[in-house]
Amino acid sequence: MAEMNKDHNRVVWMDIPVADLARASAFYEQVLGLPVHQEAVGEVAFAVLDHGQGNGACLIVQPDRVGSLGPLVYLNVNGRIRAAEAAVTAQGGRVEQAIHAIGPHGYRALIIDSEGNRLALHSETDQ
Repeated sequence: MAEMNKDHNRVVWMDIPVADLARASAFYEQVLGLPVHQEAVGEVAFAVLDHGQGNGACLIVQPDRVGSLGPLVYLNVNGRIRAAEAAVTAQGGRVEQAIHAIGPHGYRALIIDSEGNRLALHSETDQ
């Protein structure tokens, strides 16, 4: 996460579900007019939309989430992910997946907010 994102932005990342990674990569590369880089962490293949110092996004193969479940928005809770995760249930939401590492990209927790929206909390550390 770029310093600008950590210090100034609430939304820091998005996972965009796709059925066909190559097709989706070509689509976003042409529509947005920027490079899309295919990568993998372990068995998970994905493609990162070039973002430099801006907010980022990646295409991730999740055919069952294409359409109505849509993109996963990552909210910035840098340096306080444990407190943020605890606040989820205290405020009427629920934790779908507890804090876990996401390779070299920090940590996230998947949550359902008080209104039923699926979101990710993101931090560079697991604190």
